[in-house]
Amino acid sequence: MKVKKLCTAVLAAALGFGFMAGAPASEAATREEIAAISVNKRGSNFKYWNKESASYKALTSYVKEVTNKESKSFIPVKDRVAVFDMDGTFLCETAPYYLDHMLFLERTLHDENYKPSEDDREFALSLEHWLKNKDSSDNLGSSAPHQSSVFAGTSYTDYEAYVKKFFERPVDGLRPLKWGEAFYLPMVEVMKYLQSNGFKIYVVSGTERELVRILVCDLLGIPNENIIGTDIKTVAAHQGETDGLNYTYKSDDYLVRGGFVIKNLKMNKVSSIVREIGRQPVLAFGNSSGDAAMLNYTINGNKYKSAAFFLLCDDVERELGNLKKAEKCQKLADENGWIPVSMRDDFKTIYGDNVTRK
Repeated sequence: MKVKKLCTAVLAAALGFGFMAGAPASEAATREEIAAISVNKRGSNFKYWNKESASYKALTSYVKEVTNKESKSFIPVKDRVAVFDMDGTFLCETAPYYLDHMLFLERTLHDENYKPSEDDREFALSLEHWLKNKDSSDNLGSSAPHQSSVFAGTSYTDYEAYVKKFFERPVDGLRPLKWGEAFYLPMVEVMKYLQSNGFKIYVVSGTERELVRILVCDLLGIPNENIIGTDIKTVAAHQGETDGLNYTYKSDDYLVRGGFVIKNLKMNKVSSIVREIGRQPVLAFGNSSGDAAMLNYTINGNKYKSAAFFLLCDDVERELGNLKKAEKCQKLADENGWIPVSMRDDFKTIYGDNVTRK
C-alpha cells in the first residue's frame, strides 16, 4: 500500500477548507460548554427538556425505577447498558447530509492538497449533485468504500488532525453552528443523566468508528472502547499488500488506515453489540429504520425491564426537519413499541437559542 501521509505543516496552513480563514466565532454552545453539561443522579437539573412531555417522564420514571434497589425492576450496575445511534439521534444529520459524507466531499472535491482517484471523484460529484437536486431516481450505491478510500494510507495521527480541522466547518442551513458543535443539547443531557446513574454509554453508529471517537469520546466522557461503528482495515505503514497473517509489525512501523470492511447498520448493529459488548442493552436510542434492529433487540426477550426511544425529525423551525419522514417514524414507533421523542415539542432547545435556520 502506498502511504499518503499528510504533512502536519500543510494541515496547519491550509486543508483546502475555505471556511478556515476569518471564520466568525460561533454563538452556539462550544465544545467546552457541551462537555460541561451535567445532570445529577436525581435528574432535577435538566435544562433543555420540556418536563411535561411523555418521553421525558418515561425516561426519568424508567431510570428511577431500575436504579432503586427496592424495586422488582432493579438492574445491577454491571448490566446498565445504554446504546445510542449518533447521526440524527444526538448529532445533526441533515445539513445537508451526514457528517461523514460531508467530510468525504470536502476531502474529495475541495481539498487542494489531495488528488482522489477518478472513481472516488465521480462518486463525490454524483453525491454532490444528488444533495443539490434530491432526485429520487438517483441510485448512488454505498458511499462507505469511497469514504475509506480517500483516507487510505493516512496515519491515524494525521487523520485526527484533519478531522478536527473539519469540525470547524460551518453547518449548512443552520447558523452559527460548526460541525464539531452540532450536538442536540437535550440528548447530551440524557447521556449525562444516565452516566450519573451508573449506565455505561455505547455509541453504535453507521459512521466510521474512528471518526466517532474523535468527535465524541473526550467531549462526552465516553471511553474509546465504547464506540462501535463502520469499520475499516488497519495496517502497518510498511505492510503493503502483504496479508496480516504473513506480516510482523516492525520497530519503524506506525498504523495507517486501510480499506472498507463492514457497514454498521441494521442487523449489523445487533451483531456488533453481541460481539463487542456481550450484554443485551436495556436502553436504546435511535432515529431511523437503520436503528430498528438495535431497538427491537433491546426491548424483546430482555431479562430486565427495557425501553427504546425514537427521535422524530419534526422540527422545521429550529432544525432542518422532515415532516413526511417524521410521520413515518411515528408509525414505526407505534408498531414496534418504541417511545417517540418529538424534537419540536419535547426539546426546549436543540443547539441553543442562538442557532437559527438560514
